[in-house]
Amino acid sequence: MAADKPQREFTGRHALMVFGGAFTVIIGVNIALAVNAVKTFPGLEVKNSYTASQEFDARRTAQEALGWSVYASAQDGQVKLEITDRNGNPVEVAKLTATLGRATHVKDDQNPDFQFNGQAYVAPAKLGAGNWNIRMVARAQNGTEFTQRVILHVAKG
Repeated sequence: MAADKPQREFTGRHALMVFGGAFTVIIGVNIALAVNAVKTFPGLEVKNSYTASQEFDARRTAQEALGWSVYASAQDGQVKLEITDRNGNPVEVAKLTATLGRATHVKDDQNPDFQFNGQAYVAPAKLGAGNWNIRMVARAQNGTEFTQRVILHVAKG
């Protein structure tokens, strides 16, 4: 018959080590997430939010008066930005600038060189699968500024 081994007792010291280890893991994960969140924050959208809010309604009204709709798509290493008027006709703008990037970080940001092909604006772009944002600023022929964030979903494959 085998000799009976004495049972190990769960002591206060063991409880302290278990709770200490658990809280160390929790605090460590919280610190890692906080550091990563601060490190990847892209920054401010506007320098003075109060001033921007005072001009918002006037800019929105002018932009809506243009009647433009914007649609983005990607295929074969190219991103296409279609800007159409109220009647569905393509719009050629006086000036277009855009930043193409992820919503969560800025390390993949690109500034595509969009060219108008008579129907839409196209530019080469390296895009992985997932959601992308195009933060565009277009100037109409009459000088009205049109700003919009256009969501672009790129499928796998």
